[in-house]
Amino acid sequence: MKIKTKSKKVNKAWLNDHMNDTYVKLAQREGYRARAAYKLKEIDETLGLIRPGQVVVDLGAAPGAWSQYLRRRFAPKEAGTGGAASGALDGSIIALDLLPLEPIEGVHFIQGDFHEDEVLAKLESALGGRPVDLVVSDMAPNLSGIAASDSARMALLIELAVEFAEKHLRPEGALVCKVFHGSGYSQLATLFKARFRVFKPIKPKASRDKSAETFLVGIGLKKMAKAVGND
Repeated sequence: MKIKTKSKKVNKAWLNDHMNDTYVKLAQREGYRARAAYKLKEIDETLGLIRPGQVVVDLGAAPGAWSQYLRRRFAPKEAGTGGAASGALDGSIIALDLLPLEPIEGVHFIQGDFHEDEVLAKLESALGGRPVDLVVSDMAPNLSGIAASDSARMALLIELAVEFAEKHLRPEGALVCKVFHGSGYSQLATLFKARFRVFKPIKPKASRDKSAETFLVGIGLKKMAKAVGND
């Protein structure tokens, strides 16, 4: 009984904090599906990553707040300020997630597992050979509570995102990945430094203080040396 009561108190406290959260209120007022939109907004405003006319891939897109923000950046100014502003887009957004996504006008959504070759093939087909300007990834595994296992699964997702970026980004393109501080973080930071000319870790103000969440940003692919001994 004590455990159950404690759990109820924790859930009630979390719900109270959530409902009183500045970014939750702002998201509701501005029409975003989640407060996460303001994380991407701050990263964009800090580094100037998103510009009209780009091709952007949004990995781990559900519930769609990042795609909404991208859509707003690509929509004509006269289209309004809503998170799901209507109107023709100056740019392309391809979103992918294992979970379903309520449609967002102008966003091409693919439902599937990013680990699977068949899903990646659909993503490549949607690109139609176009180079990508920006890949944003809010992907995270369902956490088991076992630190070593969770870190390994998170690292795999980020490594797959880096691999995808290397294949499809323009030379000056950028990759943004969510990561959690802890076991494996330094290795992932090293991976970004090895693959990109510019590396910046950012913890947006919209990320809760208690959260270990941060974002790794890589800009401009390095030219990888050809493998030796495979002649």
